[in-house]
Amino acid sequence: MGLNTSAEAPLPVGQVSRLIGGWIERLGQVWVEGQITQLSRRPGAGVVFLTLRDPSHDISVSVTCFRQVYDEVADAVAEGARVVVLAKPEWYAPRGQLSLRATEIRPVGIGELLARLERLKRSLASEGLFALDRKKPLPFLPQLIGLVVGRASAAERDVLENARRRWPAVRFEVRNVAVQGVHAVPQVIQAVKELDALDEVDVIIVARGGGSVEDLLPFSDEEVVRAVAAARTPVVSAIGHEPDSPLLDLVADLRASTPTDAAKKVVPDVGEELERVRQLRERGLRAVRGLLDREERGLAHAIGRPVFVHPQRMVETREDELEALLARSRRTLGHLLDRADSELRHTLARVVALSPAATLERGYAVLQREDGHVVRSPEEVSAGQVLHARVARGSFSVEVAAEGLAEPAAGPGDGTGVEAGPDDGPGGGAADAAG
Repeated sequence: MGLNTSAEAPLPVGQVSRLIGGWIERLGQVWVEGQITQLSRRPGAGVVFLTLRDPSHDISVSVTCFRQVYDEVADAVAEGARVVVLAKPEWYAPRGQLSLRATEIRPVGIGELLARLERLKRSLASEGLFALDRKKPLPFLPQLIGLVVGRASAAERDVLENARRRWPAVRFEVRNVAVQGVHAVPQVIQAVKELDALDEVDVIIVARGGGSVEDLLPFSDEEVVRAVAAARTPVVSAIGHEPDSPLLDLVADLRASTPTDAAKKVVPDVGEELERVRQLRERGLRAVRGLLDREERGLAHAIGRPVFVHPQRMVETREDELEALLARSRRTLGHLLDRADSELRHTLARVVALSPAATLERGYAVLQREDGHVVRSPEEVSAGQVLHARVARGSFSVEVAAEGLAEPAAGPGDGTGVEAGPDDGPGGGAADAAG
């Protein structure tokens, strides 16, 4: 529970230190894992002093143990080793200092480290951090490359020299960090974040030379893996040699087997690109020449066609066809006109044959009384009556004689006194002429 203090009623330093010590005493013994950064074994002293550091964070704590506790693992434990200690927290009140009193020390073996890495690998994979669909493509020609590497290391020299040999104009933004030990994890994370924040950086290479499993542990740290997964800039992992495979290789957007391989995969070779450009130019020229040759052959073939060699032939052919159609139309029209003329002549002949004028031409006459009535029967006239006679060549008047009126049915020339045509057959006389 909290203490009731104020500016007027403060607690003395000693009391505060004792209170802190009392709270720490309640913690009891705990198992603690860390990496030994400092180790002091003073000759003749019965106590060994250690500094235990968290590999993923910049936090360390002092550890003391009796010499016989350390001697049990002295052959397997040295500076840089990972250990698990059973210790009780102690508070040194006069100096206000926290330390751990270890009663047992256990080195973390390679088998246990690999088992932990395998469990961490499965956990991160289940989160999708190693999925292929989240990996970002690398730019074809990066303008600025970020490089996270140990200071003056062979890995730095391999990346820089090979990259500049392939593309002399390439530029680098280098961040020198610790690549092993307790400072490696925070420095690598800080370098990746700094380079990822620069908009000019197109790709980041994290490189290190080969080493033992313990040396490469910082690049399998969970914090490092998550920092790389969160980066918006593509990250290339070039850790160790071909057999080495830290978890950083799985989360990176591209894995290179060595730092030299990273330079080859990130930076194109200017000679290869010039050769590729030359080949593409030749291929383009061949394609254009082939197209021109094909079009030229097609044009020559088209020009060689009869319609282009003798263009007037088509006009002449059409002219012949037109003349043939014209002649055909003329013949057809002539035939139609001839047929119409023949039909007209036949019709005219029939009309002429059936007309009264034709009848008059055969010698018949038409007798009319003075009122214009045509005489069709002898009963219609009387003796001495003057009739008007119309013949083919004109007309004249006739007078009806008294003889023959009593027998109207007599034929022509029977003395009736009515003029008839020269033909004495049926139809003669005024009545037939009128018909």
